[in-house]
Order: sequence, then structure tokens, then C-alpha cells
Amino acid sequence: MLVGDELLSKARALSNRPEDEIARGCGYVGPSGRVLRKSFYRALVEAKGYKLPSTSANPGGPRGRQAEFRTRVHGNGNLLIGHAYTRRLGLTPGQEFRIELNKDTGTIALNPMNAADSPDNNGED
Repeated sequence: MLVGDELLSKARALSNRPEDEIARGCGYVGPSGRVLRKSFYRALVEAKGYKLPSTSANPGGPRGRQAEFRTRVHGNGNLLIGHAYTRRLGLTPGQEFRIELNKDTGTIALNPMNAADSPDNNGED
């Protein structure tokens, strides 16, 4: 991500293009490929010589949305466990789990299924 005079110079050179293309050309793209507009505009303002107040108490800068270990049941009855949590557990797409409910404690447990638990395997070898 360009900053300072390099940012201003590159932005001027791309000034005949759409804003998203200018931001991309200056390197303001996140890991998912999304344009980081806020960071780009903030860097432009600072490159022009204006000091902006910090937007977070985190000295390393904003970190985006954080997992807060809370969820709620949606109106359609679904309970969503997001990507942040499955990534922390090292889960991969396609993994299967047996859901175990404990009504006494109100807890839900996900237990990985092995080949013997598969509905395709009827116990015959």
C-alpha cells in the first residue's frame, strides 16, 4: 500500500479512472480482493498533510470485525456459526459432524463423524 508522496503521485497518474481502480492501483486491496476504500481515503488525506485522529484504541490500526463468541437464533430457526469460528477450529468444507444436544445444560456439541458413522456404511464389510 502506497503512502505519502508515492500515493499522491500514483493517484494523480490514475486520476482518469474510477475510484476503485485508483485504490487498487495504489495497493489498497484486502486479502479477499476487496478494495479497502476507508484505508485508501484515510491515507490520501494523511498524504496531503492532515493529521487524523486514531479510529481505534489499537495502536496497530483497525483490525476489522472480530469474533465475539456470541450468536443468536435467526427468525427462521437457524443458528449460524461463522467462518471465524470454524477457521479457529481448523474445520474444512465438507467435514461432517454428529450434533449432540444436552437439554439439561442447553449445550450443543459437534462431534466429528468417522467412516463408520457414515450413512453410506451400513456396517457390512
